[in-house]
Amino acid sequence: MKHEKRLDIEALRAALTEVADPAKAGPMQAYMKSSMPYLGVSAVPLQKLCKVLFADLHWVDAAAWQADVLALWHQARFREERYAAIALTALRSARPFQRFAALGLYEGMTVSGAWWDYVDVIATQRLWAVLCNDPAPFKQAMRDWSRDDDMWKRRSAILCQNKAKSATDLDLLYACIEPSIESKEFFLRKGIGWALREYAWTDPDEVQRYVDRNAHRLSGMSRREALKNIKRMSTSPEF
Repeated sequence: MKHEKRLDIEALRAALTEVADPAKAGPMQAYMKSSMPYLGVSAVPLQKLCKVLFADLHWVDAAAWQADVLALWHQARFREERYAAIALTALRSARPFQRFAALGLYEGMTVSGAWWDYVDVIATQRLWAVLCNDPAPFKQAMRDWSRDDDMWKRRSAILCQNKAKSATDLDLLYACIEPSIESKEFFLRKGIGWALREYAWTDPDEVQRYVDRNAHRLSGMSRREALKNIKRMSTSPEF
């Protein structure tokens, strides 16, 4: 049996500081409109660092894994530490824990993170993994999230099938869109368009039909985003 090896937060912080470029920190914080400061570690160095530091991590159970993720998330002093916490949820060694019981973890990160750079990764990757493993309870939870007062939970419910392609449950997708279809919130409008655009790669005719049926309710942004791929495909040369 493989021995447990837990996250060393201080070692992670030291490694992040070592590869940081302080000159980038201010512009990164401004771009993301973040109240939490940055160290100045861009995406590629962060990914490489996490790959090395997290390579041998192993947890005896889901509770230990969640404890490490939440410790890093809640104790984060810089935004890159929260990115690392999200990376911690994506490890191969964490795959057995991507079950419905993890939904509370992702809900907490979504609500407390409350910005697209956190929310979209969790929604399109981690929630998708839970959906694949425990579809029945997860689908009902997403229907509930789609009607929640929290905008980011609504957006997450809309985006959770972005990687599904032909496995997309259209009833679920449309049910999650419906409570927000006439919303004036930018991130909900954009999310609806993004989710439909992704499915258009699989079934452009269905997306066109849906947009046509709901043209009077969908925002212009949602319609434009939804139909981008369809227009691109229709103008591509045939071979």
